[in-house]
Amino acid sequence: MLPSHRVADALVTVTADQNPVAGQDVLVRQTDHEFLFGCTGFDRDIPLADQWFELFNFATLPFYWGQFEGEMGRPQTEKLMEMAWFFKDRGVPVKGHPLAWHTLAPDWLLDLNNGEIAAAQVARITREVTDFSGVIDMWDVINEVVIMPIFDKYDNGITHLCRDIGRIPMIRMVFDAARHANPSATLLLNDFDMSAAYECLIEGVLEAGVRIDALGLQSHMHQGYWGEERTLETLDRFSRYGLPIHFTETTIVSGHLMPPEIVDLNDYQIDEWPSTPEGEERQADEIVRHYRTLVGHPAVRAITYWGIQDGEWLGAPGGFVRADGTPKPSYHALRNLVRGEWWLPETTVRTDEEGRLPLRGFKGTYTIEHQGRTGTVNLGNGSTPGGSAIVCELVP
Repeated sequence: MLPSHRVADALVTVTADQNPVAGQDVLVRQTDHEFLFGCTGFDRDIPLADQWFELFNFATLPFYWGQFEGEMGRPQTEKLMEMAWFFKDRGVPVKGHPLAWHTLAPDWLLDLNNGEIAAAQVARITREVTDFSGVIDMWDVINEVVIMPIFDKYDNGITHLCRDIGRIPMIRMVFDAARHANPSATLLLNDFDMSAAYECLIEGVLEAGVRIDALGLQSHMHQGYWGEERTLETLDRFSRYGLPIHFTETTIVSGHLMPPEIVDLNDYQIDEWPSTPEGEERQADEIVRHYRTLVGHPAVRAITYWGIQDGEWLGAPGGFVRADGTPKPSYHALRNLVRGEWWLPETTVRTDEEGRLPLRGFKGTYTIEHQGRTGTVNLGNGSTPGGSAIVCELVP
C-alpha cells in the first residue's frame, strides 16, 4: 500500500495535434519515481548496470579531494565528467560527494597556512560546482563537520582550518562558495553523528542565516539494523527544521555484525567478511522495513544505498548483489517495492468523450501511448489530491 503523501491524482486530457483523443484506449506506463532511490555509482564499468538501473534512479559520485586532485592543480575532471554523463544521459540525476571533508583531504594542503587552505577550498568548490553545472546540480557540500575540528586519526589541512575558524564559519564559507557557483543547485549538509551535537550545529547554522537545502543523515548499520523506533525518533528530531531529509549513506549487512565496541567503522579490518544465507534473509527483511519506514515519512526525499555489490565499502557484505554478481534476496525484496508495490503497472485506460482519463499513482513520470504516439505526464508535488488538470499532447 502506498503512503498517501507519495500518491498524486490528476485528470489528464490526452490530445494529438491539439485535438482530444476521445473514446480511445491508451496505454499508461510509469517510467520513473519522483522519490530518489539512490546508490553510489563509483564504478560505472561494473557488469551490474542493468541490475543498478532496475533498483535506482539517483547516483552519487566520488569527489574526495585527495583522490580528485592528489596533485595540486591536476584535478580528475574529465574522468568524473564521463561518469556523470553516463548517468545523466540515462535520465538519472547525479549528486557529487563531498566538496569539503577532512578525511581524504589532499596531503599538499599541509604545506599551506590556514588562509591559503581556505582559499584553496573555496577555489576547489567554485571550480567543481561551475564545471559540472547542468550535469551535477546536487552536492554534499561539507561532510561530518561535527567531528571535523577534533578529528585526530591523522593530520590534515581541513581539520587545521576548521579548528582555527570554527564549524559554523567553515560551513558558511563552503556553502557560500557553492551557492555562488551554481545558485540553482541543491546543497546538503551531511553527517554520521545523529546525536544532539548535530542538532545544535544545524540550529547554529540556520540561526546564522546560512541557507541549507537538505539535511543528510548517514545510516551505516554494520553493527545492526536501527529498527523502526530508532529510525522514526531520528526522523522526528531532524525533520523539525522543516528541511527535506536525505538518507545519504545506508548499508545493512548480510553477514555477521561488526562488534559493538568499534567506534570508527573504518577500524574494523578483517581478511574476510562473508555473506551468509541466514544473514541474507535477515538483510532482505531489514531492507524492506527500513525503506518502508523512510518512504513512509513525509520529510524524506531520498535514500542512497552505499554500494550495490558486496565488498564495496570496508569489505562488508552490504550490497544487494554478491561478490560474484548474483542478486541476493535483498535485491529482489527492494525491487518488489520500487518496481512492484510502489509502481503503477502498465495499464490500458479508455478516455471519455472529451479525451480525459483519471490518473492516480506514485508521484513520478508516466508515458501515455496511442497509435504510435507518446506523451509524458508528471505526477508530483504540484498534483493535488483532488485531481489537478493536465494536458498530455501525444507526438509521433
